[in-house]
Amino acid sequence: MVSELQGMNVSQERPAKTSNGYVMLLAMLAAIALFVWTIANGAPPSGAAKAEKLLFVGQLLASVVPFLLIVGGFFMIQPNQTAVITLFGAYSGTERTEGLRWVWPWMMRKKISARAHNVHSEKVKINDLRGNPIEIACNVVWRVRDTAQAAFDVDDYKEFVEIQIEAGLRTVGARHPYDDMSDEDETTLRGSADVVNGELCTELNERLRVAGIVVDEAGLTHLAYAPEIAGAMLRRQQADAVIAARKKVVIGAVGMVEDALAKLSEDGIVDLDDERKAAMVSNLMIVLCGDREAQPVVNTGTLYQ
Repeated sequence: MVSELQGMNVSQERPAKTSNGYVMLLAMLAAIALFVWTIANGAPPSGAAKAEKLLFVGQLLASVVPFLLIVGGFFMIQPNQTAVITLFGAYSGTERTEGLRWVWPWMMRKKISARAHNVHSEKVKINDLRGNPIEIACNVVWRVRDTAQAAFDVDDYKEFVEIQIEAGLRTVGARHPYDDMSDEDETTLRGSADVVNGELCTELNERLRVAGIVVDEAGLTHLAYAPEIAGAMLRRQQADAVIAARKKVVIGAVGMVEDALAKLSEDGIVDLDDERKAAMVSNLMIVLCGDREAQPVVNTGTLYQ
């Protein structure tokens, strides 16, 4: 689990102080109009007084300088998008207001998406709780919650997310066995998907908290034994399936034999002693539990001959 680094200042997002871009757009148009008006009136003649020349230069600067200051400060914010504002390296705030915004041109703007990101991890090979090598992969839906932490507390938050997803997947995968080989009702990777997915989501949220990232959903998308033991595990699963099927057939056959004997005795069709009951039970169990069809045998004598 990733913990807060000792001695590191944890950043915290706060609103930025920006201006409405449309108001500043009007101011820029006014500067352009002043520049055009100044040029249209023409420069003073060479013999004009010095005051007139200074006034002309001042009018030009009064239109050009505001234009240059304003035009360099525009930026756009789309829905579910943010802009981290810094002034000479110091964090000034995060702008989340949609539309056209404006700040002083010497303030840096770094855009960070607050939309949901979908990441499908690569298949990783790990050992489960019993030491069996398995292959596992997951899908994670995450988004940036605190833009200041994402921008300043980690070097590259997207790369950080990918690495921590793999680390969290290895941690959760090693906590549980791939399958339940005993009679105990325990959590397994294959049979307890909801529990494992919940643990993975919690593990990733703990690891990514330092980067201001929140995980909305996480779940396994691939789970299999490693190729070197896949054949042996497949045979074990097949044997378990055969045993379960046989057990069900035997239990059903016992019930059918019990019902048959009770029905014969209840209706008075035949009165069987213990030896004949044992023989009938044996024959019925062979017929019901056998893999082949029963072959009729005509008995010309009696049970005792």
